[in-house]
Amino acid sequence: MRRRIAVVEADLRAKHRAMAKVPFAFLRATFCRWVPLWREACPELAEAPHLLAIGDLHAENFGTWRDAEGRLCWGVNDFDEAFPMPYAIDLVRLATSLMLAIRTEGLKLAAGEACHGLLEGYAAGLDQGRGLVLEEEHPALRAMAMGADRDPDRFWAKLTKGKPATPPHGLGKLLRKALPEGAEKPRILHRIAGLGSLGRPRYVAIGIAGGGLLAREAKAVLPSAYAFALGADEKKSFTGALAKRAIRSPDPFYRLHKRWLLRRLAPHCSKIEFTELPRRRDDLRLVKAMGRETANVHLGTPEAAAAIRRDLQRRKSGWLFDAASRMTTATLADWQDWRRRHG
Repeated sequence: MRRRIAVVEADLRAKHRAMAKVPFAFLRATFCRWVPLWREACPELAEAPHLLAIGDLHAENFGTWRDAEGRLCWGVNDFDEAFPMPYAIDLVRLATSLMLAIRTEGLKLAAGEACHGLLEGYAAGLDQGRGLVLEEEHPALRAMAMGADRDPDRFWAKLTKGKPATPPHGLGKLLRKALPEGAEKPRILHRIAGLGSLGRPRYVAIGIAGGGLLAREAKAVLPSAYAFALGADEKKSFTGALAKRAIRSPDPFYRLHKRWLLRRLAPHCSKIEFTELPRRRDDLRLVKAMGRETANVHLGTPEAAAAIRRDLQRRKSGWLFDAASRMTTATLADWQDWRRRHG
């Protein structure tokens, strides 16, 4: 990061504080550590069929957006670490995050049940790739996405607390141009969000149009940490390519401009964290939807689908639970070691 962008040191310190609290946050924040651990703990999966994968997939990397027709859509929210990888890395990382979420985030499932549900949803998605539009279908998922903790008052109160910021040359103009023409009182703030991307420059332009607030965000884009972890000097980001290829009704405001990712932010156009989900919810249905959406993204590499099906058929029952259990153990050990070293 330091070689490529101007790191926001205060955000990086905030990231380290979050990492120290619970292993789920540590997992979210350290994809660069995940890669060598995964290759060591799950060598039998390293040669699984390759495709353009998400990489940093976890249980809080899902959210909603509005498509060009104004429909509410649900799916993977962040493609920052996209790279050609074995398809299994996404499933194992997501399953590992579910195991950690059961420990500390209030996910109400047994680990084996979560892995089984994830694979069930993934297999169904491979057989029929279809975007998750939360209108006439998926009422349970829609209820979770529209939870009270995503209330507009709370959303705007948090977003507008950011400190005024001066973005790099040209970016301020780009952000203001992304707002609707005639937007009143435009201002640009520094935004603190996420965990894996904390430390990257992140700006939000907020204005008023049609009697209400609206926002556009710009976040610095980097090559995937997967390449870094393998010692490759990769300069290309696959973020935009994977978002474009995934089977979904796309967000019309999601686009890359050079090394910046621009998108719309709104109360229901953002990532969903566990604290924002309703207390009464169907966690198994949610996990199956995560599996289905992972397949939607993997079908963005259509030539890999047949090889993935064959690979899944030859694997023993319980393979995902076994691999995720190994990675949970490895992640917990890595977290404890990191905490000892960083006090």
